Amino acid sequence: MQTVTRFAPSPTGRLHLGHAYAALFAADRAARTGGRFLLRIEDIDRSRCRTEFEAGILEDLAWLGLEWEEPVRRQSDHMADYAAALASLDERGLLYPCFCTRREIEAAATAPHGPEGAPYSGICRALTGAERAMRLARGDAYALRLTEDDTVVARKDIRTSYHLAVVVDDALQGVTLVTRGADLAFAVPIQNRLQRLLGLPVPAYEHHPVLTDADGRRFAKRDRALTLVSLRESGVSPDAVQARIRCSGGVF
Repeated sequence: MQTVTRFAPSPTGRLHLGHAYAALFAADRAARTGGRFLLRIEDIDRSRCRTEFEAGILEDLAWLGLEWEEPVRRQSDHMADYAAALASLDERGLLYPCFCTRREIEAAATAPHGPEGAPYSGICRALTGAERAMRLARGDAYALRLTEDDTVVARKDIRTSYHLAVVVDDALQGVTLVTRGADLAFAVPIQNRLQRLLGLPVPAYEHHPVLTDADGRRFAKRDRALTLVSLRESGVSPDAVQARIRCSGGVF
């Protein structure tokens, strides 16, 4: 079978070596079976995403020598897909509104923070129907959570979430192998649950090491010296970048 992979950056800054690692890893896994490599722009957070960064992503990936199928899927163009998934969950009584602020969630937490922040204590899950109706009628802002595990599937400011958008996108694009950093391994059970509830196919998952600098710190968008555009402007070649990545983590 042909493998279909994807690289799905958010346009909130320029790509760095860690991004190059992830993109090359995904492209390689597709190439091994003569499969397909897709590019997706995860830009649902319009307050942080910028068109110039999206243009930079395309420029950086092309400079690395990568090719991808067109058209590129942009999440901001497909909010109707996520709304349909939300409606499916809501019609079956699988969602409830959460009016809590981040500060309230942190104050009520009784366990250490996880990858997505303070664990939710279920405050709004315990509200009565009358209390929910009153707050909705009053116009209080709310997120939507799954009744069975409290996962946020629609943020207050964006009527979807990372997890919901990702599983819908992967299904619609026919992704068969999700490759990403080991720091995101925690998301697999969450996304598998959504796939089950929505009746979506479940891809395979492969998590690669997260590249770090000499001090053991993860590469970040704020590290301008390690962005691909900075390396390119300093005279570093695409071949040199790929060689550095292979030596850093043995991707291929």
